[in-house]
Amino acid sequence: MSEHLASQATLATQLNHRSIREFTAEAVSEEARLALYAAAASGATSNFLQSTHIIRVTDANKRQQLRQICAGQAYVELAPEFWVFVIDFARHRALVPDIQADWLEASIMGSIDAGIMAQNVLLAAESMGLGGVYIGALRNDVAAASEVLGLPAETLPLFGMCLGHPAQVPVVKPKLPAALFVSENTYQPQDQQAVAAYEQQVQAYYAERGSAVATWEDAIRKTLCKPVRPHMLPFAQQQGLIKR
Repeated sequence: MSEHLASQATLATQLNHRSIREFTAEAVSEEARLALYAAAASGATSNFLQSTHIIRVTDANKRQQLRQICAGQAYVELAPEFWVFVIDFARHRALVPDIQADWLEASIMGSIDAGIMAQNVLLAAESMGLGGVYIGALRNDVAAASEVLGLPAETLPLFGMCLGHPAQVPVVKPKLPAALFVSENTYQPQDQQAVAAYEQQVQAYYAERGSAVATWEDAIRKTLCKPVRPHMLPFAQQQGLIKR
């Protein structure tokens, strides 16, 4: 990264993370963008497969189409930068024609790689004073998103990311305390008192936002007490992935 780009300390940046959905009109400089590419490439990768492809969407018409796919979220169209993170085994097929990319484990490795790369990008962006938000709604119509992006077989778009200069300073969302996600040696049941204390923090956070979601439990029910994008598996299989 260029010495001209100021960067905050890593831990302070991580602990100050918040999703940014409102951006100024200021563009992300080419210098910053190239630094983010370098950060993306520097992350760990499963078995040195390097199986993630970033598609930077700059075409206004494609942005508009993706906005509609992503539940009409305006920032998908309006953010200075919108990147899509894709599992990409088509690139591997071109190099090694006899790969077996249809195993579940291959897509697990691809998903891990994409998550690591994306978090590297977002952390680097935040350290430089930029902000961003992940866009999982890209998978609402994964087939349409793939068509917009011209994706070949053996690829799968996982999520988008908006990036830019923040035009808001949201309150940091309370996340699980370590007592609820760290066990030693063996899995431990969650401490219900710790859950109750955490839920009070979450309720206060969402009350300040005026959100319909009030607790962590509400978020779980909203997402997991129904079929969860059941179209994803058949589409992945159509793409030549997750067949066994």
